[in-house]
Amino acid sequence: MGDSEADKLEKHLAEKAKQDQEKEQASEPLSAYDACVLKESAKIHELIAEARREVRERSEAE
Repeated sequence: MGDSEADKLEKHLAEKAKQDQEKEQASEPLSAYDACVLKESAKIHELIAEARREVRERSEAE
């Protein structure tokens, strides 16, 4: 799978997860713990995506 395809898949999965979270929030309110876990999970996904971009940029620069 090329980098572009991986990026598209990652974006699709992130959007799907976001939609699923919104559906769950609409059906029942989240506990403070669940809200914190979702927030931290989103941060982790952002950091992973940023690290992948940096690695890709470095490999392209070489």
